[in-house]
Amino acid sequence: MAGRRARERKQRSRRRLVGAIIALVVIAALGIAAWWGIPRVMERFSGPEDYPGPGTGEVVVQVQSGQNGYDVAATLVEQDVVASAEAFTDILVADPSIQLQPGAYRLMQQMSAQGAVDALLDPANKVELRVTVPEGYTLQQVYERLERDLGIPRAEFLQAEGDLTQFALPANAVSLEGWLFPATYTFDEGVTAVDVLTTMVERQRQALTEAGVPEADQERVLIFASLVQREARLPDDFGKVARVFQNRLDIGMNLQSDATVAYGTGNFHVVTTTQEERADATNPYNTYANPGLPVGPIGAPGDVAIQAALSPTEGNWLFFVTVNPETGETVFSETFEEHQVAVQQFQQFLRDNPGWGG
Repeated sequence: MAGRRARERKQRSRRRLVGAIIALVVIAALGIAAWWGIPRVMERFSGPEDYPGPGTGEVVVQVQSGQNGYDVAATLVEQDVVASAEAFTDILVADPSIQLQPGAYRLMQQMSAQGAVDALLDPANKVELRVTVPEGYTLQQVYERLERDLGIPRAEFLQAEGDLTQFALPANAVSLEGWLFPATYTFDEGVTAVDVLTTMVERQRQALTEAGVPEADQERVLIFASLVQREARLPDDFGKVARVFQNRLDIGMNLQSDATVAYGTGNFHVVTTTQEERADATNPYNTYANPGLPVGPIGAPGDVAIQAALSPTEGNWLFFVTVNPETGETVFSETFEEHQVAVQQFQQFLRDNPGWGG
C-alpha cells in the first residue's frame, strides 16, 4: 500500500509540474501576442503613421514629370517630409481631384501628410528660377546672364552648343547665335543647360513662325534682324535702319556696319571701330570689306527688329549715324554729302565726351 501511495504522489507532482509549464507557456504567448498584436490592431484602427506637423527646417522636393502619387510619396518619405507613404497616398486616393504638378517645391521635414499635400498644391512654395535676356545680347553675353541668374555653369552651355542637331536648327544655321530669343523666362530648379537652350530656341522659332517667316529663310531673317537690333536705338528708327540696309543690298553696296565688324573682333561693347579693323577682310563679319550680309547673326533680335527686317520703313536713305549715343538720336541721309554733315556731329560728340564708347 505504501508503494502505491508513493507512486500516486509522484504522478500528482508530475501533473502539477506539467500544468505549471503549460501555464507559463500560455502566459508567455499572451505576452508576445500583446506586444506584437496590439500595436497592429491599434494601427488598423488609428491609420498609418503620420507626423503631427507642422514640420521643421527646409527641404526642396522635386516632383518629376510623369510621376504618380506613389512615386511622390516615396520621395517625401526618403527626404523625411512625411512619416509614411500610406498617410500621403490615402489623402490622394480619397480626393481624386488633387493633381500634383511637376516642379521643385520648398517644404519642411516631418510635416503631417495633409500639410505636405497642401504645401505641394500652394504655388507660393514652388521654387522657380527667373532670368531676363535683353534684346541684342550676343551668345556669350546670354551665357553669362544665364550662369548668373540660373546658377548653371557657362561651360555646360558651351558643351550643349557643341551638338546643334539637338535643337533642330535650319541646315544653314552656323551656331545658336541669334536663336536664343530675348525675353523673361521662368524655369524650375534643377533645369539643365539643354532644357534652357531648347526653350529659348523654341521661343525664337515661335516668333519667326508668327511673323510668317518660312523655315528656309529663318537664318537670313535673323542675321538681318540682328543687325537692325544692334544698330537701331529708338523704336521709330528700327524700320529706317532696316530700310538703309535693304536699299544697300538692292544696289550691291556694302552694308558698312561697325556693329558687325566689332562682333567679328569680339569687342561687343564698343561703338566705333578702327580703320585697320574695317579693312580686315579676313573677318567674316566685316561688312565694310565684304559684300552682303555677314555669315551669321551678331546678337539676339526681338520681335520689333524681326518685324522691321521683314517690313522696312519706306524711304530712299542709304546712310545713318547716331549723332548722340547717349540719347540715341540718329540722322538718316540719302546722299553721302548729307551723311558727312551728320558724321561731323557724331565726331563732335566724341570730342566733347572723350573715351566714350571705347
